[in-house]
Amino acid sequence: MKNTPFTQKHIELGAKMAAFAGYNMPISYSGINDEHQTVRRNAGVFDVSHMGEFMLKGEGALDLIQRVTSNDASKLTAGKAQYSCLPNEQGGIVDDLLVYCIEENKVYMLVVNASNIEKDWNWIQQHNPSTGSGQAVEMHNISDDTCLLAVQGPNATKILQSLTEMDILNLKYYTFVKGEFAGVKNVLVSATGYTGAGGVEIYFENKDDNAEKIWNAIFEAGAAQGIKPIGLAARDTLRLEMGYCLYGNDIDDTTSPLEAGLAWITKLSKGDFTAREILQKQKEEGVKRKLVGFEMVDKGIPRHHYEICDKDGNPIGYVTSGTQSPSLGKAIGMGYVDIAHSSLDSIVYIKVREKLLQAKVVKIPFA
Repeated sequence: MKNTPFTQKHIELGAKMAAFAGYNMPISYSGINDEHQTVRRNAGVFDVSHMGEFMLKGEGALDLIQRVTSNDASKLTAGKAQYSCLPNEQGGIVDDLLVYCIEENKVYMLVVNASNIEKDWNWIQQHNPSTGSGQAVEMHNISDDTCLLAVQGPNATKILQSLTEMDILNLKYYTFVKGEFAGVKNVLVSATGYTGAGGVEIYFENKDDNAEKIWNAIFEAGAAQGIKPIGLAARDTLRLEMGYCLYGNDIDDTTSPLEAGLAWITKLSKGDFTAREILQKQKEEGVKRKLVGFEMVDKGIPRHHYEICDKDGNPIGYVTSGTQSPSLGKAIGMGYVDIAHSSLDSIVYIKVREKLLQAKVVKIPFA
């Protein structure tokens, strides 16, 4: 099992640790509810150094990204980022990812899920032209050399601004800046977020004492404000309240971006890319199932892979994510259902220990 540069910190702070995507990661510190509310109301720090980062460089970098991703990366200018996915040949999803434009048309950073680093690397490399008329792209897997802290919450940027001359207080959503942070050079600070609570992500090189320096600086700067370290369990409840997909739960190799409500990152007009024709056909004919949000009417908590049924107990889908929402005080979930049952306010039934518990399809983000 791998460690991040912060693993020892988590252990010293008494975090409950567990294996996640091959890494020894903090699941919780003070408890999910407390950590969740800390991020919603104040500021919390997530160690997400397990995520993968690839650098793509060269004249063909943009062309390669355009061929393997669903969104239109040609719209990106330096300092902007984009949410996208890697479709497979069948129209499923290899992974969802972030595309950062470092230098227009030439240098990009792709941020991928920890569990998919090798899979994604091989998939992109497979489409990287090495001979013929295509322009080969220089690819670097910098995952093991990169630290990543996500400082999230409404007070996050106020706390962090004192540590840098970069203007992070006014950083617009899906943009980033690069510069010195807490005395460390070449730090990338972005505002892409996975909690819906505001804040930034801090990428920096895993060398010298950078990790120690930045971690300590953040907690010293936020001490008076009550900043706290946050585990992955609260990250999951925070993203679920926003209706953000988690790879391996809500999206995978068998789910299409159109079924998952990700038509907005599937730019069919941009030109050819993997499975474009399949996705175009899906758009024209309509999908047969859809990822929906639901809240429980009857008492019970929906869990991953629980069956979703109609009133007669016939299976119509399955739960992908579910929890008791700390912010809303009710049980919520997401799942795929047949299109006939996907309209807002539709009543569906979650099969919990052979009982059918009533739930209602609701709008995402949950309220």
